[in-house]
Amino acid sequence: MRATAAATPRTSFFETVIRKRWIGRIFLLLIAIFALIFLIINPIRDNWILFTQQVVNGLQLGFVYALIALGYTMVYGIVRLINFAHGDVFMVGAFTSFFAIARFGLNTWPSKLFPSIPEWLSILIGVTTVILLSMVTCAVLAFIIERIAYNPLRTAPRISALITAIGVSFFLEYFGALPFVYTSNFVTYKRPFPVQTWAISGEGLTRVSAATPAPDNSILITNIMVIIIIVSILLVLLLNYIVRQTRIGKAMRASAYDKPTSRLMGINVDGVISITFAIGASLAGAAGVLFATAYNQVYFVMGILPGLKAFVAAVLGGIGSIPGALIGALIIGQAENLSAAYISSPMRDAVAFTILVLVLLVRPTGIFGEPTTEKA
Repeated sequence: MRATAAATPRTSFFETVIRKRWIGRIFLLLIAIFALIFLIINPIRDNWILFTQQVVNGLQLGFVYALIALGYTMVYGIVRLINFAHGDVFMVGAFTSFFAIARFGLNTWPSKLFPSIPEWLSILIGVTTVILLSMVTCAVLAFIIERIAYNPLRTAPRISALITAIGVSFFLEYFGALPFVYTSNFVTYKRPFPVQTWAISGEGLTRVSAATPAPDNSILITNIMVIIIIVSILLVLLLNYIVRQTRIGKAMRASAYDKPTSRLMGINVDGVISITFAIGASLAGAAGVLFATAYNQVYFVMGILPGLKAFVAAVLGGIGSIPGALIGALIIGQAENLSAAYISSPMRDAVAFTILVLVLLVRPTGIFGEPTTEKA
């Protein structure tokens, strides 16, 4: 009896620890302290200019991840599917823009058609055309993939759709690696506009060129970074408007909440799901153009890691939350960039997936996510 009485409190204690996730929270606290000391406090104390530059660079990467993460959060929010092919759709968007620029010169069509048009306006219209082409191409591709690969599995176990998504991902990658498609080589991306760099220092804003080097202790920004931030914010706002204010957006939210009831109310749930795939893929297509422009290289497996990290961002922010996907992506961008700068380059990938594990341990619903009841 005494042995039993002594064992009961010990069992209760361990059950409490597991139920309240104390182990995960303590581990997260230790990681947070480590990050605060080694990734923020020490770098700021040693060289705050360099730290600020890394933060700025992280913003560029984070906004690209945000566009990809939005596709994940939309699709998962409706069909509870981790669309592993989403990162490869991002790759298709990058290659679409590459061929549009390198082979057809689509970014220069305004100046060819109207020679007297101002250069800045020609670049603006040309780049917008390239982005729209990639968005439309990826939307059509995702629509076809959903209809052929995912729609027949709508009532099948989720593991079937998950395995199919992995198969579609591999198909897109290695079909793209064929010599008559994208090739398996790393391809240098021709940027659709000239790169301009500005330096922010105690002397103010200075344009950097071969004749005018950047002043000492300055923070560099480029027009690529500015364009990525502006385009990403505009697309996030547009998506938020579609989801909140339009009929298709209301149908998406209704389908995500309760599919059987939505069908009874006259909503074409299958059509809504297909459109959701297309909208998410169009954002990935835009991200592919921006990513390729920033990092100046495309290759057939370029979508794997950005896609997975964007999924981590969606989980971190809260699946189904548009602001959550944006905030989560910015956090992942900063964590990855600071880790590469102050720990080691290989750690940039490990940090992102460590964040995923910690989020699942401590708050599986993410920052903005709320516990929900599973619907059919």
